[in-house]
Amino acid sequence: MENTKINKSMEKIFKEEYNNGQGVRELSALALAYIGDAVFEMLVRTRVLSWGNAPVNVLHKKARAIVNAKAQSKMYFRIEEYLNDDEKAVFRRGRNAKSHTIPKNADVIDYKHATGLEAVFGHLYLSGKMDRAIELFDKGMERK
Repeated sequence: MENTKINKSMEKIFKEEYNNGQGVRELSALALAYIGDAVFEMLVRTRVLSWGNAPVNVLHKKARAIVNAKAQSKMYFRIEEYLNDDEKAVFRRGRNAKSHTIPKNADVIDYKHATGLEAVFGHLYLSGKMDRAIELFDKGMERK
């Protein structure tokens, strides 16, 4: 499967070039959230494009409705029951991390939940588990 090849290639790049032999578990929760933010954004933009072609400003507006602390916090609560113990631990690390930034347009609790969610996506990505990240993203996009 092509997706598996991409996952393995990215995992190889991370292990060989960027982390000096450290494992994903040794990364700080905020480092996981940093890369997880990009992974989440990529998944959202891909989903928005799947809804059909549109002017870029319209696509951006649709993506912004999903990529914000409040929406990400809500997504966490939609997928919480599907997280395994390892993913729950990563989420807690991200949620409880001491960030030196103060959210401008977000509730602090929503911001912490969003950081935890991004940490989970970052952990899955760097662990070569994009299929799992996509599975959780799909569940999170479902409306209950």
